Amino acid sequence: MIILFWALTVGVIGKVLLAIGVLMAHTAIAHEHKIDAKVIKTFRTEHTITIIGISLIIIGYFMELYFYGLTPFATCSIELCDLLHTAR
Repeated sequence: MIILFWALTVGVIGKVLLAIGVLMAHTAIAHEHKIDAKVIKTFRTEHTITIIGISLIIIGYFMELYFYGLTPFATCSIELCDLLHTAR
């Protein structure tokens, strides 16, 4: 289970970093204003879609953690969590 947790975590970090890189590149190009208004409008649309995509990736990540049972802090009481940690 620990490998699955790290695999999900690393995958999400990679996807988010990629999306942030795209946003940074296009934001820099949009600030130059050497591109016509139609391209700048397209960049703004892409920016919005990318933000929505990042949000969905993060929501999906937490849903996967919950599905695979990797969230004992969210699904057990304090006493049960203490019991689980002392049993290991």
